[in-house]
Amino acid sequence: MPSPEITIATPADRTRVVSSLVAAFSRDSVLRYLFPDEDTYPQSAAAFFGHLFDRRVAKGTIWTIERGASTALWEPPPTGDHDSSDDDLAAALAPDALARVRGYARTLHAALPAAPFWYLGVLGTHPDSAGRGWGRAVMAAGLRRAAADGLPAVLETSNPVNVEVYRRAGWEVVRSVTEPLPTWIMQQQRPSG
Repeated sequence: MPSPEITIATPADRTRVVSSLVAAFSRDSVLRYLFPDEDTYPQSAAAFFGHLFDRRVAKGTIWTIERGASTALWEPPPTGDHDSSDDDLAAALAPDALARVRGYARTLHAALPAAPFWYLGVLGTHPDSAGRGWGRAVMAAGLRRAAADGLPAVLETSNPVNVEVYRRAGWEVVRSVTEPLPTWIMQQQRPSG
């Protein structure tokens, strides 16, 4: 089976990336904690993933296969010009959902390492493309970039099944939090795949 072509996302890929991630995370514990209402989940999750996409696309740190069928949204170490504005998200989400997003982000960021690292914020594959190894492939592109910078890579997951999947890919649990959801912080020192 030939290796899939991995590309760096452009603004033209936004719609496909966002819709794939909304589908990929429709049963994810974190996304359902943030956006529990079944009727508003698609719109809220699209605003959330669109916000994350928009913050990273100009950095060239979103790797995709088939222009978004599988996507890894990476955040490089801060450079001092970090824009943490979430005004677009505030305008798109109900106040209670925005409060959950901000609270979860505060808790998560407090648990992340203090030293510089590359952060795998989102890794998702549209359900129609699942099981092909594409998630691991787009993840590996960011791991190579982190290794080239001589920095570790960090991610978090609230899915215990994913902890084992990531361990098999070379990640190690370095910390965990219990609130608002059990979440494992994982780190990798070297590229895999």
